[in-house]
Amino acid sequence: MNIKAVLWDIDGTLVDSEPLHLEALLAVCSRFNVDISDLPDDTFIGVNLNGVWDALKHRFPDDLSLNAWKASIDEHYAQHSEKLRVMPGAIETIQRLHARGIRQAAVSNSGRSVVDTNLAFLGINALFEFSISLDDVSEPKPAPEPYLQALAAMNIESSQALAVEDSRAGAMSAKAAGLTLVAYNNPGLPADAWIDDLGDLDSVISNSLAN
Repeated sequence: MNIKAVLWDIDGTLVDSEPLHLEALLAVCSRFNVDISDLPDDTFIGVNLNGVWDALKHRFPDDLSLNAWKASIDEHYAQHSEKLRVMPGAIETIQRLHARGIRQAAVSNSGRSVVDTNLAFLGINALFEFSISLDDVSEPKPAPEPYLQALAAMNIESSQALAVEDSRAGAMSAKAAGLTLVAYNNPGLPADAWIDDLGDLDSVISNSLAN
């Protein structure tokens, strides 16, 4: 394989954002006196915001729109982005791949506001060619559209790109698009390679180039 590009998932892969996602959801629920204490904290891990709304909208006032609800969550998330945590080795790995001439982009199931907040927090915008968010596609992960859109934007074949994902929805999306899949911190995913340390991605790419 001739890997020319790495397409990165963001939430759970480059940044530990689930605690802040949950905090933002709970804050907005509290604002509207909505109780979701009957649901486990991990109920919506890997679920895009539209899916969360579909599951909870019957608990909110009838006159609250999806866009207004999302805007409230995005606002809280952005205002508390200092609570985000970079995944170990994420920035260093991105920098090394950039130095090697490996093209990079972000493919996320989060909305544009959250994607931009995450990338600004990471400080690696200049090393990515672009980012794709939930708002940029008609069918988000697990559908292949996000990754197919990224391949088209880079004008490369699926065999020339590698995706790094931590969730089943992301893994399904990448595999459906024909990409080589590296599973991060999730040995249960149907991947081509599995890593617990993002720094190991260098050797995965080197081995791919040698084959």
